[in-house]
Amino acid sequence: MAVIIQGKQIARELCDTIAREAGAFRREHDLPPALAVVLVGDHPASEVYVRQKVIECGKAGIRSEEYRLPGSTQQAELLELIGRLNRDDRVHGILVQLPLPDAIDAVSVLDAIAPDKDVDGFHPVNVGRLSTGSDGLVPCTPLGCMMLLDTVIDELRGKHAVVIGKSNIVGKPVALMLLERECTVTVTHIATQGLPDIVRGADIVVAAAGAPRLVRGDWIKPGAVVIDVGITRQKGPDGRTRLVGDCAAHEMDHAAAVTPVPGGVGPMTIACLLNNTLKAARRLAHG
Repeated sequence: MAVIIQGKQIARELCDTIAREAGAFRREHDLPPALAVVLVGDHPASEVYVRQKVIECGKAGIRSEEYRLPGSTQQAELLELIGRLNRDDRVHGILVQLPLPDAIDAVSVLDAIAPDKDVDGFHPVNVGRLSTGSDGLVPCTPLGCMMLLDTVIDELRGKHAVVIGKSNIVGKPVALMLLERECTVTVTHIATQGLPDIVRGADIVVAAAGAPRLVRGDWIKPGAVVIDVGITRQKGPDGRTRLVGDCAAHEMDHAAAVTPVPGGVGPMTIACLLNNTLKAARRLAHG
């Protein structure tokens, strides 16, 4: 029977640690770590994500600043706000919630965030630091994946990891992190020919393709660890909407461990955002 990796519990423990360390930072520097969250427009899912992030910031002793801008906001206005936040010594992390309205170039906006305040880890400088093994801010979801792997695998070195997905947000950065830990990494995607056979050779599978139940039980070799990053809302036969991952987890009892959806990678993403904010605060405080 596969171990269910309890991401929710692991994230809670990480947030408790962050809360203690954020308190120590506040006492040392006479100000708390601070995260500025920028939301443009009224995208319903973004509203939920921002609300969750603000709530978790409060629990962890991280001050949050919300900037809610109308969907009609011009790119120049958004860039001007980011410039102000970059210069504000009381703000340690800046997060611009995606997606942005079509009229705004998301790449230009993310590139405008100061790399040392880029708690999403999307700035080209941080991407470069990750690719060279330097100590930058790394994307939150891949960082959470690595933390979950460390709870069930004592030594990653030499393991064969297959990543399904090539996005800049998850697939590429998690592949780099696995490679840095001396895994042998194969990066695939939904157009990869012979994908099931490639996955069958993996000790570790990170599924981040955004394709519901793409990975079937007979793709997974006995004893493999499966990290399911995918999350899609689907209607079931009863008409009720459910959250579904990229893996058919109910078919994977022969795996060593699997993450559930929901309750696996998702909670770790927000916990790692708080972790990155604390890390950014420490780095900025020490020049």
